[in-house]
Amino acid sequence: MRLIGAGTREGFEYTVKTTFWTVPNVITILRFLLVPVFVWFVSEGSYWEAFWVLVVLGATDWIDGFVARFFNQLSTVGRWLDPLADRLAMVIVTAALVYFEVAPSWLLWLILLPDFLLFLNSAVLFAGSPQLPVSGMGKIRTACLMVALPLLLLAQLEDFAELLAGLFPLVAESLLIAGGIMHVIASLDYFFQAHAKFRRLRTQGINPWDRKRWAQPALENA
Repeated sequence: MRLIGAGTREGFEYTVKTTFWTVPNVITILRFLLVPVFVWFVSEGSYWEAFWVLVVLGATDWIDGFVARFFNQLSTVGRWLDPLADRLAMVIVTAALVYFEVAPSWLLWLILLPDFLLFLNSAVLFAGSPQLPVSGMGKIRTACLMVALPLLLLAQLEDFAELLAGLFPLVAESLLIAGGIMHVIASLDYFFQAHAKFRRLRTQGINPWDRKRWAQPALENA
């Protein structure tokens, strides 16, 4: 079964909608509204409930992309809304876990610093998103983090900790380290891709800030 780009219909001519009200966009908004629910559960020490909220967050992140591609629900709004919601959710979830001492503090800095530098880079070069394709490593990085963070929550539960004798923390920390390393590598890749696109547009006589001349809707919502 295809996981990355699931739902893509080969040879199908997609119609990119300009309306906000598409099913994938509604799913994205509902998914993001679960983030404060997650923070509340963690603050109350309700780690089992917080675990299931993270599971739903990860599942719906895949579902909205599948729906967009399979049911021809691509939109210009989804092009920026989905990745923005994903990044904000990841930062808030990680910050909450670090604040309540479930995750190590280095993880937050490892996510925040590359994202901040990429944001500045995109703002200076393109006055917005450079519309680069999501790399395979970027998707694997997200998958590692979305598996590791729920495992950290399970490790806080006595029943699971005793049952597996510390296996959850070991697996979770290994995935965190792998996800963090891939995040840095993927961020460097996006950084150099952005500069290459900037130079290519300038060579073609196109102002990178003139987004109407080069920005195109993508075939991926997530």
